[in-house]
Amino acid sequence: MTDNTDNAELKNSPLHAEHEKLGATFTAFGPWNMPLKYGNELDEHRAVRNSVGLFDLSHMGEIWVNGPDAAKFLSYCFISNLEPLKVGKAKYSMICDAEGGIIDDLISYRLKEDKFLVVPNAGNAQVVWDELNARAEGFDVELNNENETVALIAVQGPKAMEVLVPLVNDAKQEEVAELPYYAATSGQVAKEHAIIARTGYTGEDGFEIYVYKDVAATVWNELLKAGAEYDILPCGLAARDSLRLEAGMPLYGNELSRGITPVEAGMARAFAKKEADFVGAEVLRQRAEEGPKVTITGLTSEQRRAARAGAEVYVGDTLVGTVTSGQPSPTLGYPVALALLETSAGLEPGAEVEVDIRGKRYPFTVAQTPFYSREK
Repeated sequence: MTDNTDNAELKNSPLHAEHEKLGATFTAFGPWNMPLKYGNELDEHRAVRNSVGLFDLSHMGEIWVNGPDAAKFLSYCFISNLEPLKVGKAKYSMICDAEGGIIDDLISYRLKEDKFLVVPNAGNAQVVWDELNARAEGFDVELNNENETVALIAVQGPKAMEVLVPLVNDAKQEEVAELPYYAATSGQVAKEHAIIARTGYTGEDGFEIYVYKDVAATVWNELLKAGAEYDILPCGLAARDSLRLEAGMPLYGNELSRGITPVEAGMARAFAKKEADFVGAEVLRQRAEEGPKVTITGLTSEQRRAARAGAEVYVGDTLVGTVTSGQPSPTLGYPVALALLETSAGLEPGAEVEVDIRGKRYPFTVAQTPFYSREK
């Protein structure tokens, strides 16, 4: 096991000791010290694609929003309208600043009429907490930050249901097995109280399990035992990144930032029919009318050199954008990338571009995303 040399001030996951036992290599992710990989990240990636993998996502934020105005409040804070969201369902959305810049992309679960669980990204958990508190005046809501008390474990892959369901209490097994995508319920996992969701960030079927940190190790180890017959592997952030890239899912800090708006991120539909006011509404509605100046675009290549974040994209001698994420696809066997490309270039799927990789240009093709889609 190797750690970052200057990680003394980083937060450790409640599962840190378990990761050490498994020989994890750690890396800084936001304010957290998290597993990068346990052995070979390609093996971890393939385990999720072919069978099942287990992730520690305890670095993600957990913010409870309770009260009669909870849905109205979140609809004001986020670009989406959460008031119609049914109990037991989840919604992906974004929180923006007054200028329309993306502060974070996040998931909200409605667990009761007046109770939501908001899950921001690790590096943005504190700023989202601060923003929600700053926007709460005038709303009958109570905010609780449980980032330090809750652990989050994800089971991802074609065999995720087979691993998880036998560990769920009998009364909830059928409900969990039939849980729709972007939905959540409560129950017991390995006899411990849990919130069980089915969202995911890998392009595969899977579940997220929210438990209190003092029982996280028990749940983690029981999942590893239950998954042994399916060759389950613990998976780190390296595999999580390659999996989400193949699935064409954006990552905050790469594709998403305060430098672009949800319009550029392809999320204008979230507020297209929203009549109520929300932070950044005026700017975003105007931007939506004008259309995006750049778009998140997929790129692929037949040659072996992968484009990495920061690489410039050209059409002839004209600079048309920048790669935001890129690497060889373990599943597809060729390089894939996401890039922010100027819409004025008019690049449609199949268009040829060149990417500058260390001073030499390589041919890439504009491609539709996701690059990989699982069989339903």
